[in-house]
Amino acid sequence: METHIITITYHDCASQYELSETDLQGFVELGLLGTGPTPGTIRDEPDHLARLARLHHELGLSREGIDVVLAMRQRLLSLQAELVYQRARARQLESLLQNTGPLLDADELAGIS
Repeated sequence: METHIITITYHDCASQYELSETDLQGFVELGLLGTGPTPGTIRDEPDHLARLARLHHELGLSREGIDVVLAMRQRLLSLQAELVYQRARARQLESLLQNTGPLLDADELAGIS
């Protein structure tokens, strides 16, 4: 998936995403938004800017609350990627085991009949 990054001034960003320039400065200070190449600009993904605006407007979260939500979102995405990886490893192991001989039931391995 290709990432699109834009550079936008605080003023344009504030009017387009209905955020105050003070809120934007706070997001930059918390590291929630990237700074642009020139003073007074932001460099980030439009989807990320829209996500910040929705969290701020629709849920009424503070900057610190948004930071927590985004950290939890990042952790969830990381866990989902790890789950995909572990499922692929399990399928690979199952395929290997199916090709090497009979599989024993867990009860048989434990000695339970």
